[in-house]
Amino acid sequence: MFDLKDKVTLITGGCGLLGIKHAEAILEFGGKVILTDVVSIDEGNKVVDRLERKYNTHSEWITDRVNFEWMDVTNEDSIQNVIDKYNKIDILINNAALNPKVEYCREGGVILNIASDLSIISPDQRIYDGEFKPASYGVAKAGVVNLTKYLSTYLAKKNIRVNSLSPAGVYNNQPDEFVSKFSDLIPMDRMAKPDEYKGAVVFMCSDASSFMTGHNLVIDGGRTIW
Repeated sequence: MFDLKDKVTLITGGCGLLGIKHAEAILEFGGKVILTDVVSIDEGNKVVDRLERKYNTHSEWITDRVNFEWMDVTNEDSIQNVIDKYNKIDILINNAALNPKVEYCREGGVILNIASDLSIISPDQRIYDGEFKPASYGVAKAGVVNLTKYLSTYLAKKNIRVNSLSPAGVYNNQPDEFVSKFSDLIPMDRMAKPDEYKGAVVFMCSDASSFMTGHNLVIDGGRTIW
């Protein structure tokens, strides 16, 4: 059920910390990945090279099982230029802050939107040491969850499932004081590891979740329970 062989996944924001992990999850289960981002082409290709070395993904599919395409999700022409290069896209992982236009979805497939635990709770401003988490972040992520619910019904008759994943804070060498304060908010007493969302990504993108749509899966170490 978790087999993603020959499934083509387009990941927006694909060169970021979690975008790369999403790509790893897809590759580990036999899928093919198109990384899209607004980073430089050189930087994007470096990410591709790292993934190729890690997974030995060379195959007859175009040149490799993982490719990078420069794409700005706020620009319709930029999106269309990427879409036109590929015969099919089975899975879309909306990891960037904004979402590509829905009219490019083909018949059948999966959309996975990456939201945040802050889509359902407010940030605890005490942990940011004089700075603050802006309202725009939580509002945008809450919008992603609502968009997920909307699209799940809108696209259901086209056999397209739409779900969202809401991770908690991911450890990325943040200052020790911040990590300690953040961990105090979580029953498991730590931040998430970058690899800990890969299983959920595979589950939500594969046939293992074939009857799940419109769902926001929160994986936060129990933070939202408190």
